[in-house]
Amino acid sequence: MLTIGDYPRISLAKATTIFLDYHDQVANGGDPAAEIQQQLAEDRAADTIESLAGEYLERWAKPRKKSWREDERILNKDIIPAWKGRKAKEITRRDVRLMLDNMLERGGALANKVHALLNKMFNFAVDRDVVPFNPMAGMPKPAKVVKRDRILSDDEIRTHWLGISALEGRTAKALLFELVTAQRRGEVAAMLWSEIEGEVWTIPAAKAKNGRAHTVPLTAQAWRILDSLPKSGDAVFDVEPDAVSRMMRRYLMRLGYNKYSPEWVRPHDLRRTAASQMTGAGISRLVVKKVLNHADSEVTGIYDRHSYDKEKRQALETWGRRLDAIISGEPASKVIPLSRRGAS
Repeated sequence: MLTIGDYPRISLAKATTIFLDYHDQVANGGDPAAEIQQQLAEDRAADTIESLAGEYLERWAKPRKKSWREDERILNKDIIPAWKGRKAKEITRRDVRLMLDNMLERGGALANKVHALLNKMFNFAVDRDVVPFNPMAGMPKPAKVVKRDRILSDDEIRTHWLGISALEGRTAKALLFELVTAQRRGEVAAMLWSEIEGEVWTIPAAKAKNGRAHTVPLTAQAWRILDSLPKSGDAVFDVEPDAVSRMMRRYLMRLGYNKYSPEWVRPHDLRRTAASQMTGAGISRLVVKKVLNHADSEVTGIYDRHSYDKEKRQALETWGRRLDAIISGEPASKVIPLSRRGAS
């Protein structure tokens, strides 16, 4: 017995045509009922968005992306709830467009993040034979990328240093440490005591964005922050990168700002500000690039194996003197540099 369909959704004429086709298959040794059952079983077993997301995280994102937790957050917060229970192969280009339109209402940067994540995940799905094609193939980013160039003024540096210093907990200190050292939010959040030797913090290649180990000379300002932290375990700040951003948002919102205010500050703006202060103090752009651990793809950069440790320390101590002067309101020339731990 084989059910053809429901009348009147399927007309008698169409049902007769289908019946004759099945009849011919049986006459030729086929089994249309078995084929239909097999197809239904395959459909039931097909990867849902939930299972694809899990496989993508475990098989692709975690082994390759330092920011895989951000992928996981977006998947769990936005993508899976919107398409829960749906088969990955059923997601259409229209579905993706509607999701990205929804993300655009919450900001262009988020929409672009979701676009990049979905594109990676569907390419992964094609490679794993989960879906026959990527529904996003050739789809442009939903928002124009505007490079952020926010740099804090001296007054803003003083205001936010004092304001953040008044907050409790390791997360606030991680924000200050990012400004002092000019290192990335994620690298600061993942810092370990065991990575410090003498007066130098070494960021392992596995944690560095460009995949190369990076040394950061620790100045007096950096040690004041580190010495104020309780030492329980190997983690210095023991926070997630997102927690650093959330604290900055909460702090600024208490001041009455919102993300559309020109006064709005993101953690990365602190790093950019430190870099700008160093170049403004006469430190060469090459040395500042070394402090920031920016990838150098130039031919000379590829063959340059000089550590620049001395130059990086000079740059960060110059910035430290400038920072102390800004906070205290004293001229930078009157601030005595203290690079040794425990100096006073």
